[in-house]
Amino acid sequence: MPEPRTSQQFIDSADLKYQWAQTLARPIDEATQALLACITGGGKLMVCGNGASGALAQYLVALLVGGLERARPELPALALGADAATLTAVARRGEYADVFAAQVRALGNPGDALLLLSTNGNAVNLVRAAQAAHERDMCVIALTGRGGGELGRLLRDTDVHVCVPHERTPRIHEAHQLVLHCVCDGLDLQLLGHEESSE
Repeated sequence: MPEPRTSQQFIDSADLKYQWAQTLARPIDEATQALLACITGGGKLMVCGNGASGALAQYLVALLVGGLERARPELPALALGADAATLTAVARRGEYADVFAAQVRALGNPGDALLLLSTNGNAVNLVRAAQAAHERDMCVIALTGRGGGELGRLLRDTDVHVCVPHERTPRIHEAHQLVLHCVCDGLDLQLLGHEESSE
């Protein structure tokens, strides 16, 4: 029967978010503060992920440049996986594992930030991108699941790790999207202040 299974998907997603809201609130706030420091310091944010995580990376950039709910100036952000020509050019000259790291090395500067999305933290191209960001004295923010994997172990004290405590990929993606909404809302609050009531 499809209906009970569909209902259970909603329940499982809601349970994950409800159970871990307090635990994830602190690292989400730390991620927001890291991005705020980057942006107000004249830096830019680079975002990347693979597959559906890559789509979420592009979604975050759309929110930062185009806004979430409130009108505000555009924020400097770019999705490293959105340019197919660059991805294939880098992959053609070497390994696909370097496609994001090459862009970080080409575009990254001290004071910039790199936000990585990964359900398990073990994708080699994301690990290499984080290493390239560290070489450029950039802050790394990792959104992961399943314990964080290699990315989680690679992060420094100055980096931020938001690790969703779940094993299923759909639940992790759903939680990551909520995290991105929280970060964008937090940035708007810091940059614009509280929204005045229309009453």
